Amino acid sequence: MELKAVKDAFDHVTKKQKLYSSKCHEVIELIGQEIEQAIVKLQSADSSSPYPDYKAILVDLKSKLKEIANLNHTESYQKELNSALAKYPKLLEKSFNPEISKAYRNVDFDVNTINQIIASHLYREGLFEVGDCFANEVGERESAALKSAFTEMYYALQSMKSHNLEPALKWASDNREKLTQIGSDLEFKLHRLQFVEVLQNQGRDDALKYGRNFFKLFSDSHMAEIQKLMTSILWAGKLETSPYSHLLSPVNWEKLGEEFTRQFCNLRGQSYESPLSVTVAAGIQGLPTLLKLMNVMMGKKPEWECMKQLPVPIDLDKEFQFHTVFVCPVSRDQATEENPPMLMSCGHVLCKQSITKLSKNSTKSFKCPYCPSGIDATHCKQLFF
Repeated sequence: MELKAVKDAFDHVTKKQKLYSSKCHEVIELIGQEIEQAIVKLQSADSSSPYPDYKAILVDLKSKLKEIANLNHTESYQKELNSALAKYPKLLEKSFNPEISKAYRNVDFDVNTINQIIASHLYREGLFEVGDCFANEVGERESAALKSAFTEMYYALQSMKSHNLEPALKWASDNREKLTQIGSDLEFKLHRLQFVEVLQNQGRDDALKYGRNFFKLFSDSHMAEIQKLMTSILWAGKLETSPYSHLLSPVNWEKLGEEFTRQFCNLRGQSYESPLSVTVAAGIQGLPTLLKLMNVMMGKKPEWECMKQLPVPIDLDKEFQFHTVFVCPVSRDQATEENPPMLMSCGHVLCKQSITKLSKNSTKSFKCPYCPSGIDATHCKQLFF
C-alpha cells in the first residue's frame, strides 16, 4: 500500500513536470514565430517613406508577446510543480526512512546460536577472514568445522563458475553413498555436464571415452538420458545447431550450482539458504506492520515488551513459511501451544479455546459449527502438525 502511494506521488510529479515543460515549449515556439513575423514586416517596410512604420510593428509585437507570455499562467504551472516536488521527498522519507528502532523489543535469544548463525553466514559467503575475526572475538569454538565445510563448498562453486567441475565431482564421488540414500542424482548431472564440456572442447573420441568410463555407474537409473548424450556425439563441432543445443545452455550451470549447494548443505545438516539472510528478508517484509502496531501502542511500551504473541497477523510470502499453521475457523486465532488445534469426534478441527467456550468450560455437549454432530468436549484430541 505504501509503495502504491509512492508510485502515485511520483506519477503526479512527473505529470506536473511534463505539463509545465510542454507549456513552456509552446510559449517559446509562439514567441519565436511572432518575432520572425515581425522581422519580415520590418524588412518589407517601405524604407523610402520619410516615416517608416517601424514603431507600429514593434508596438504590435510587444502587445502580442505580452499576451502570449502571460506570467500569471506560467507561474501557476510552476507553483503546482514546486508543490508536488516539495511533497514527494517528505513522502519518500516517511515511507523508506522510518524510525525502525520503535519496533524493537527485548527478546531472549541463545547468544551462542546467534553467533553460530552469523559465523555460518560469513563463511557461506566466502568471507573467511571476516568469519575468523568474528569467531575469535566472540569466542565461537565450533566455527572451525563450519569454516572447513564451507571452504570446500565455496571452492567447488568458484571452480564451477570457471567451468571446472573437478572439485564438485570429487566431492560427489566421496559422498556417493550418502547422495544415493537421499535419492539425489547430483553426481550423474555433474558427469553429464562434464561430458558436454569434453565433447565441445576435446572432440568426439574423448567424449566417447569419458562416457564409457563414467556413465556405466548410472546405467540402471539413467539409461534413456545416457543414450541421448551418446547420440549427441554425432553432432560434435556443431552441437549448438543440433537437436541437443539445450545441453549448452548457461542455465544448466546455474541450476547445477544451486543443486550442488543444496545437497552439500543437506549432507552437512545446514539449510540451503543462510538463516541470517532469510531472517533479515522476513524482518524487512514484516517491518511495516510492526511499525504501524508500535505507533498504535506508543503508550503501552511495557505491554509491547512482554507480549508473547502479536495481536495482528504478519503476512509473509510462502518462501518464509516453514511450518504448518492452523487458524481456528471460529475465533480466527492462530493456534499456539496454549491454544492448540483439537480434533473433534466428527472430524472437524477447532482451537481449544473455541471448544471451551462452545462447551461452557467442558460442562455440556455442543453442536459442531460445521455439521449436525453433537460434540463432547472431553473426547476431543489435540492435533500435532
